[in-house]
Amino acid sequence: MNLSSRNLKLIIGVFYLLILFFGLYYLFSLIDLRDLTSYEFIKSNKEIIIDYKNNNFLFLTIIFFLFSIVWYLLLGFASPILLFSGFVFGKWYGIIIAVVSASIGTTLLYLLAKLFFTDLIKEKLEPKFSSLKLAFQKNEFLYFTLFRLGGGGGIPYAIQNLLPVLFNISIKNYFLGTFIGSWPTMFISVALGAGIEKYIETNEKLSLVNIILSPDIYLPILGFIFMLLVGFVIKKLFFKKIK
Repeated sequence: MNLSSRNLKLIIGVFYLLILFFGLYYLFSLIDLRDLTSYEFIKSNKEIIIDYKNNNFLFLTIIFFLFSIVWYLLLGFASPILLFSGFVFGKWYGIIIAVVSASIGTTLLYLLAKLFFTDLIKEKLEPKFSSLKLAFQKNEFLYFTLFRLGGGGGIPYAIQNLLPVLFNISIKNYFLGTFIGSWPTMFISVALGAGIEKYIETNEKLSLVNIILSPDIYLPILGFIFMLLVGFVIKKLFFKKIK
């Protein structure tokens, strides 16, 4: 790689990091975290959002879909997108939006990371995750799909998305592994978001007892616990440390 190519990659990489920084700064400057913990605030704005969705369904779907792709491209974590997707669009339509946008957004992130940040990622992550390399070399599609299915073994989502850079898996296997392996874990969070919307719709006041007893809430939570166990089993069976 010649010097001019290195300089171009460095410039684009720095530009990407600046966009990430200022984008997150702008986003959090618009959000008052105290409002997000206010039941009255959430309930009143829920009605505005749902009414807007009902009147502008296609437009809101496209905007949210594109926003989700950019969110993942900027190293965003999955939970807000999944909960909002279920909250606004419901379980079934919401999971389709969530999985497809995550598959596209994280694949674009993977391409970007491979192109501009391979050395940095190897420096930071390879010492901790080098033991997985042999497993991915055996069958990268199978093991990456299992990795997604098991929720990445508890690894933060942004790091999950960057980790395959160490193993240089193909773009096709990255996309398909994400698309196929993400449905169970993402559906749980989307269903929880839909359950929260249903609870707010039918309850004027917040009650911890009612939340616990609501099947729309506790079933996704039980599903989350089950997927943690699945992830633990997958990790033990397929991702044993290679000595």
